[in-house]
Parts: sequence; structure tokens; C-alpha cells
Amino acid sequence: MSTWRKSSYSNNDGGACIEVNDAAPGHVRDSKDPDGPFLTFHPAAWQAFVRAVAASEFSQARG
Repeated sequence: MSTWRKSSYSNNDGGACIEVNDAAPGHVRDSKDPDGPFLTFHPAAWQAFVRAVAASEFSQARG
């Protein structure tokens, strides 16, 4: 069973939101199109991305 979870940064204004599938790590979809396609990333690549985001590696203010 798929368990999709919306980003905690999402709101109900219809902005650019994503959902991730907790039952299948690496599956990502547009929250506004739940019946549409989804992206699939290798679990190791997805975990590396999540770690990099958590470490602010994509911040524009890096020195």
C-alpha cells in the first residue's frame, strides 16, 4: 500500500508542493496531481539528497 506524505513546507494555497511515498523511498510526485506520474530515485540517491538538504548543502548563502 502506498503512503504518500506531503512536504511539511506545503500549504493549502496550491503552491509548488511535493509528496513522498513512505512505503517506497525515492518515489516523489506533484501533490496537485495525485493520479499523475511520479519520479523514482534509487533509495541510496534519495537518502543522499535528503541528507544534503538537511545539512543545508543547497543553501544559496554558503560561504
